[in-house]
Amino acid sequence: MTNVAPRAEHFITGYEHSRDALHTLATSVAAAPNWQEKYRQLMQAGKLLPAFEQIWQTEDARVRGCESAAWLWHYHQEGKHYFLADSDARIVKGLIALLLAALNGHSGSEIAQFDAIQYFDSLGLGGQLSPSRTNGLYALVTQIKTQANKEETP
Repeated sequence: MTNVAPRAEHFITGYEHSRDALHTLATSVAAAPNWQEKYRQLMQAGKLLPAFEQIWQTEDARVRGCESAAWLWHYHQEGKHYFLADSDARIVKGLIALLLAALNGHSGSEIAQFDAIQYFDSLGLGGQLSPSRTNGLYALVTQIKTQANKEETP
């Protein structure tokens, strides 16, 4: 099977299509009064991400350290970074949506300064996720930062 990466328009269209909905999602998760409501919001969140073509689920794009299968693609244009990501687990896909809400369309220096622990604490998710989900989430953040840094380093 040929390794077919997403094209630039997939990233930009996906970002423009989901940007406002993802920011609203983050606000809704933060405002949810209890864990059950936050969990429900996360389960719905993955539906906000653009469709991820199965051909993009390659080993090169796989997120290492994530217990669930997850894939990440990166695109850099005019000093901004865009990501497409997917997972076979609904809750992980919801967490990915929150990360993309926070990081898509930002510069490499902004991404480098991103504090995932503080971000998820601000959403009321700190301490609520299982250790394996937390590890996978931080593996995804690390991969995002690494990819953004590669493009910034001459």
